[in-house]
Amino acid sequence: MSAVGPAPAARAQAAARAAAVKSEPLTIITKSGPKRFDVEVMRDDAARARGLMFRRHMAGDHGMLFDFEQDQPVTMWMKNTYLPLDMVFIRADGTISRIAADTEPLSTAIIASGGPVLAVLELNAGTAAKLGIAPGDRIEHAMFKAR
Repeated sequence: MSAVGPAPAARAQAAARAAAVKSEPLTIITKSGPKRFDVEVMRDDAARARGLMFRRHMAGDHGMLFDFEQDQPVTMWMKNTYLPLDMVFIRADGTISRIAADTEPLSTAIIASGGPVLAVLELNAGTAAKLGIAPGDRIEHAMFKAR
């Protein structure tokens, strides 16, 4: 018999990691005004590889920001990720280059940035459409001020 989903230990580890990462403020400047989120920032290879894997919930005003440290084409996937997401690809100047909306949970299909980006912001699926977040909008976060 096989179980569906992560073992209890994996779920506990995912919850502990989520609690251990300090949230940082991030604002998206849209045509209709600013939209504020609290984001966990993944700054190293291990954290970026883990991302939102095994999590079952993310608050509507939260997200995860992946810092790739340099402007480059990147690829993402949804392996072991139970939450449907919007992936917001962000250039080094803080502008949104592309949005992959409503990504499929648990999929191993590759989701490409379509060009060089410094970061990817993951939000709950449907958030970008609901809030009018679009390519060309600007992200305000310390990551983009420091470069």
